[in-house]
Amino acid sequence: MSVATSLQLTLRPLTGRDNAAIASVIRTVSAEYGLTADKGYTVADPNLDSLYEIYSKPGHAYWVVEQDGKVVGGGGIAPLQCSEPDICELQKMYFLPQARGQGFAKKLALQALDFAREQGFRRCYLETTASLTEAIALYERLGFTHIDGPLGCTGHVDCEVRMLKTL
Repeated sequence: MSVATSLQLTLRPLTGRDNAAIASVIRTVSAEYGLTADKGYTVADPNLDSLYEIYSKPGHAYWVVEQDGKVVGGGGIAPLQCSEPDICELQKMYFLPQARGQGFAKKLALQALDFAREQGFRRCYLETTASLTEAIALYERLGFTHIDGPLGCTGHVDCEVRMLKTL
């Protein structure tokens, strides 16, 4: 007789003790897709190891996906720097392979967009790269549309896919 084991995935707010774990997830997924620091991707962010401190500021929030006590993904929302005050940015959405395909990216994105509305943002911006086809498809299903040029000053010079959604 075999016993099937199911892995428990939960979505929860980022805590200070998650800093190293989510930074590791971001670095691992970035390496998987060839998103290197020299090209201006998230792994170049000098605050990558202190995301809790960054996302504890007003208008910011970050959530992690946890599987059996281990952080396996996350994503957040923050005001878009150097832009109009009604625009936020969906940021740092990264998931290890075991957390993909189970609806958690969609659930997290919807939670982030709800938070953005509650904070008074009227538009949400994001940047990604063409190699992340699954992510782009999700963003399109969520109502993001492609725009021609960058907004704000994210510093992600190689993120050639830019999208915007009216909240």
